[in-house]
Amino acid sequence: MKKAVTPEQIKGHLPVLLPTRKLMLSDIPLHDRLFNIWTAGALLIAFLASAIGPSFAQAGAGPARSIITILLDWTPSIAKAFGFNVLISIFAMAIGTVLGVGLGVLQVSPRAVIRRPAWLVTQFFRNSPWLVLLFYCILLIPFKITLFGVTIPFPGWIKAVIGLSLPVMAYMSEYMRGAINSIPTGQWESAQSLGFTRGQTMRDIILPQTIKRVLPPWMNLYAVLTMATPLVSIVGVSEVMSLTRAALSAEGRVDLLIPMYLYILCWFFIYCYPISTLTGRLERRYSVKL
Repeated sequence: MKKAVTPEQIKGHLPVLLPTRKLMLSDIPLHDRLFNIWTAGALLIAFLASAIGPSFAQAGAGPARSIITILLDWTPSIAKAFGFNVLISIFAMAIGTVLGVGLGVLQVSPRAVIRRPAWLVTQFFRNSPWLVLLFYCILLIPFKITLFGVTIPFPGWIKAVIGLSLPVMAYMSEYMRGAINSIPTGQWESAQSLGFTRGQTMRDIILPQTIKRVLPPWMNLYAVLTMATPLVSIVGVSEVMSLTRAALSAEGRVDLLIPMYLYILCWFFIYCYPISTLTGRLERRYSVKL
């Protein structure tokens, strides 16, 4: 058994920080973690019931369909529209990741003529509102481009993908810059002593080690991007929020407003919560031990 630490033994240190450094999720009993999850689920169900309950009372006075019946009738269409949101998020994340990795590598270039423009582009798109970038892409990119007699269409959803990929690119660039700078400089020196060029060192030694450092924030960024996809409905792209407004207009019932939007919220929660949970596990697994 470990002996208890007395105040005299920690004299000269910061005892306030000791519990914080040692506290891990594994220290919390399993039943307590399950209790917290079930409590959150129960609170969510109670909140939904409190919102939908008054609607039942109003609908029960006449032959109108119940709220649950209406939600179930619209579920197939909502599922297809939500799948379109997921598709937009996947394409935007893929484009933003590829561009962000390249931009992050340029940010650590030893040449200022390369490093400074890369930093400027990163900061510009990182600190720009996502909705403003969407509007710019929708308004500035033409609906079709003709090259060598071939017409390439650009529908609204592709413009939305480009608009969402720009902030993803900027955040990914910062993640890569931080991950590359976190690699000990001794590895650069060792590779140089073995005759590796800077490009070979970056490709074969440094970049593979950045994967575990970048993966948790990358997954968290994807969850944030998915929750931001309803913004594309403002610029005229049909997705789950557009369908929700169409459903409310078709049903013509005021009492359906809150339950319908809560139903959409649950779809996003069910999709994003496992990603958030997995991100937390990866952060604990790849955290640097002090």
